[in-house]
Amino acid sequence: MSIGKDIKKKLIDEFSLNEKDTGSTGIQIAVISERINNLTEHFKTHNKDNHSKRGLVALVNQRKKLLNYLSKKNKSEYLELIKKLKIRG
Repeated sequence: MSIGKDIKKKLIDEFSLNEKDTGSTGIQIAVISERINNLTEHFKTHNKDNHSKRGLVALVNQRKKLLNYLSKKNKSEYLELIKKLKIRG
């Protein structure tokens, strides 16, 4: 399941580092997390949708790679981001 333009714009505004920032690691992780949450809700009613499950696994792996990159690059930003998104414990 994709997310709407208005939700994506809101996420970009919330997690951007400056006005022109549209693709930093934090924004990418926030958008992927929103898509993961949408797919998780989708599976509560459509638990046999195997095609979407494959996409969910791909999104989780992509987010994991980005989180690992961010934790190595900037630990304080990483800790702040996982606290805002309420992921990883």
